[in-house]
Amino acid sequence: MDQNLALLLIPIAYLIGSVSFAVVVSKCMRLPDPHSYGSGNPGATNVLRTGNKLAAVLTLIGDALKGYIAVILARILLGDASLSSTMGSWVLCGVVIAVFLGHLFPIFHGFKGGKGVATACGILFGINWILGAATLSTWIIMAIFMRYSSLAALAAAVFGPIYFVFLFGFQPMGAALLVVCLLLIWRHRSNIQNLMNGTESRIGSKKKTVVASEKEST
Repeated sequence: MDQNLALLLIPIAYLIGSVSFAVVVSKCMRLPDPHSYGSGNPGATNVLRTGNKLAAVLTLIGDALKGYIAVILARILLGDASLSSTMGSWVLCGVVIAVFLGHLFPIFHGFKGGKGVATACGILFGINWILGAATLSTWIIMAIFMRYSSLAALAAAVFGPIYFVFLFGFQPMGAALLVVCLLLIWRHRSNIQNLMNGTESRIGSKKKTVVASEKEST
């Protein structure tokens, strides 16, 4: 693939990542803007606060798919050399970081994006399904035993780059995943503070839906 064309994959990945499915799904299903309630985070967990489980699932799937599609598209166009120490490898690293930044700072939604957990998962599955499955398993295990979604996400973020190095050795992609890991941790800084204060919500804890809260305020 021509070098200039290959570099175009990076801004394209950012645009793909900039589609906030929390906002899109909420508009299509006539739900409140996810920025306007709960944590204000446009992600599946916050959408679930409306009480609409289908909307939350669609948001989760959409955010994961955009990460997966951006990486798979780049790998197909770049060819087999996309994970080796070549120009293609560095472009793929750029694609990974760009699609994740698109989710965090979406140009289509006033640069107000989510925390990136689902998108990061999609990215990992796009790189390698074993890598994705191992990281997802880490999230599931932590979520089951600790019952903190944010803590599970932080653990998975830390282990993602470690799993990559274990599977593929030291490659540029490992550094790209480390950048994603650090960005994800930074986006969870309020959750980290809540965990330290003992005020973070546990998975399965009962919360009032947005609809119920609106009724109580009227």
